[in-house]
Amino acid sequence: MSKQISFKLEELAKLINGKVVGDTNAVVDNLSAVQNANSSSITFLSNAKYIDLLDNSNASAVVVDINFKEDSRFNYIKCNDPYIAYAQLSKIFKNDSEIKIPSIHKSATISKDAEVHESVYIGPNVYVGPNCKIHSGVEIHANCSLVKDVIVGSHSIIHHGTILGSEGFGYAPSDEGYVKIEQLGGLSIGKNVEIGANCTIDRGALDDTQIHDGVKLDNLVHIAHNVVLGKNSAIAASCAIAGSSIIGENFQMGGLSGVLGHLSICNDVTVGAHTLITKNIEKPGNYVGIMPAQKHQDWAKSSVLIKKLSK
Repeated sequence: MSKQISFKLEELAKLINGKVVGDTNAVVDNLSAVQNANSSSITFLSNAKYIDLLDNSNASAVVVDINFKEDSRFNYIKCNDPYIAYAQLSKIFKNDSEIKIPSIHKSATISKDAEVHESVYIGPNVYVGPNCKIHSGVEIHANCSLVKDVIVGSHSIIHHGTILGSEGFGYAPSDEGYVKIEQLGGLSIGKNVEIGANCTIDRGALDDTQIHDGVKLDNLVHIAHNVVLGKNSAIAASCAIAGSSIIGENFQMGGLSGVLGHLSICNDVTVGAHTLITKNIEKPGNYVGIMPAQKHQDWAKSSVLIKKLSK
């Protein structure tokens, strides 16, 4: 059983840089969604389209925007950004048993040629191969493999089952079949990077694959060899980036999307879900290539119209 955690609203307000409207001494012991909250819950409202959910909520307190017009139904904590406040509260209410104490599990395998900082957490069945370097405060969860030549920057998190530094997909075609190209580069991962479960990131063919500071990857993301992914980029589940593409800072990518190889993408680009990027992008903005699902007969008509419009 985890230890129960409780706070007065005035305590939480200080921690999230907010202001209490209501009972400053009210006590909450859990963070909950609006519709599932109980009388000792604190919840948040970051999107006005969900305001009607408050009508049936049992929450003790609600975190809202500074301009929200409060009433007497709840206690409120008003702040500049309720969603960021929610993120901060999620850390405050995190189960004590989930906090990772620096340690290396007895089932982990660490190469004698690897450098591992004393402050890291390495979970069960993790493999850390030759010439890997893991900096301070890193968490590597169960069943991950750092194959070889991988650098992980400080305070990064690698979730279960991820494989880093695997071989890139490189072959030279010949009359007698494919000739394998050995992958001689490494993989460099910056600071404060978080990599989801079952991701794969290849090491480079010659130069290193690079994942820069602050990048966040969802589960099941594949990044091929020699990709450079700019700082503070965020990629949703089941996306893939092909080899040698150079991607700028603050890149955002919706689920099931892809980037073809050897492309260049500038800073501040957002790619919608299920979109394939096939050309260089030189101007910041939102790029979408989604075709909503249709009956096959309707799709056939649409495709004919699209072809006509493109002429």
